[in-house]
Amino acid sequence: MTVRLYDTRSQALRELEPVVPGRVGMYVCGPTVQSSPHVGHLRSALSYDVLRRWLTHRGLAVTLIRNVTDVDDKILDAAPRAGSEWWAHAFRVEQEFAAAYRALGVQEPTYEPRATGHIGDMISLIERLIETGHAYPAPDDSGDVWFDVASWPDYGLLTRQTGDALVSGEDGRARRSPRDFALWKGHKPEEPASAAWASPWGSGRPGWHIECSAMAQRYLGAEFDIHGGGLDLRFPHHENELAQSTASGSPFARLWVHNGLVTVAGQKMSKSLGNSVFAADLLGSARPVVVRYALVSAHYRSDLDLHDGALLEAEEALSRVERFVARAVESGATPAPAIVPDAFAAAMDDDLGVPQALAVLHETIRRGNQAIDSGALDDAGAALAGVRAMTGVLGIDPSDPAWSTGVHDDGSRDALGALVERLIAERQAAREARDFATADRVRDELAAAGIALTDTGDGTRWSIDGR
Repeated sequence: MTVRLYDTRSQALRELEPVVPGRVGMYVCGPTVQSSPHVGHLRSALSYDVLRRWLTHRGLAVTLIRNVTDVDDKILDAAPRAGSEWWAHAFRVEQEFAAAYRALGVQEPTYEPRATGHIGDMISLIERLIETGHAYPAPDDSGDVWFDVASWPDYGLLTRQTGDALVSGEDGRARRSPRDFALWKGHKPEEPASAAWASPWGSGRPGWHIECSAMAQRYLGAEFDIHGGGLDLRFPHHENELAQSTASGSPFARLWVHNGLVTVAGQKMSKSLGNSVFAADLLGSARPVVVRYALVSAHYRSDLDLHDGALLEAEEALSRVERFVARAVESGATPAPAIVPDAFAAAMDDDLGVPQALAVLHETIRRGNQAIDSGALDDAGAALAGVRAMTGVLGIDPSDPAWSTGVHDDGSRDALGALVERLIAERQAAREARDFATADRVRDELAAAGIALTDTGDGTRWSIDGR
């Protein structure tokens, strides 16, 4: 067995050679829980879910860490608009993410640490960087602590950038260089007192980047196998993680793996374009297993375009699987061991080649149908076993009872309910602030997704298509 993955740092395919033979430690950057999950979040989580499933199938024991950033500038900004304390807002949004992941069959991580639970680890790491000359407290009374980029010649190694391209654009009150980035942010008078912790440099909270370095090392050790995340996190987040971690004396991640982004009808998804596709939209428009198929069908490193026919194409592909399985069972196909074909395994071993693996799946279905037509029940049975093995590995077996009677079905309802209730709360906050344009926009967006709102004396009720 040789699994190869594309490593962003070396810009080459590299063999996965675990730090501990037979075991894989994987850290994936999870959400910053300031707003509802969108399709980009789902695509990223699914990419690493498929990778984890494949490594497990290959006999490796995988420890997957997916963090939650639950204190951040964006969260502190969003909470008042939602009419909540920052910590309550973060928790509600975190629950939305969890429900959406469950709905799509994303396996729970081994551990899912929150940033606020590891402040002590972050302070210790910052102290080590100051002691080794790679960080400095701001010379003013702000309480900020900055990473000294000039002290680390390898800065820019991950993204192969130099000079002004390495300026991350952080606000800074007193730092030596615009390239330096925050490790600790001194408390500001306008921020909630509850969003601050005591430190040697005064009351404050951690910078975004130091959170992942501290939590990765806390759960996986100084050196681990895979660090994953979206392509948009390469700079500044992962570049800064790599610099501060290695500067502190940690070898850190052996492989840096990044999944591609999501476009909508050929355009980059963004708030400014108003084309963001939220989890609620997807979960309300197709079976969860169909959404999963659509989001994992492209190669994880490529951009995935979510166009009008994407879910219909996924529905047809899965219906073809369902029709073949039903037909093979009815024909009395000879039972066979559930083993993935060699061509499927070769595709998955080669940088998680899901498109090529799906081609093997559908070719197996074609041959299976031919075998049924000719009465070759042994061949039909082998094809059926292979199809079940392949869809099982990818988490897209539509005949898995979990999709109709268990975790996934319940999860999709939970996810949809959580997301809709969240939007209803935002609409109510907008109405109370007499921001009727925003309130109407939320109502119209829900209506476009087939969700009707009814305002009553006891609050707002929602239903699908008015039912």
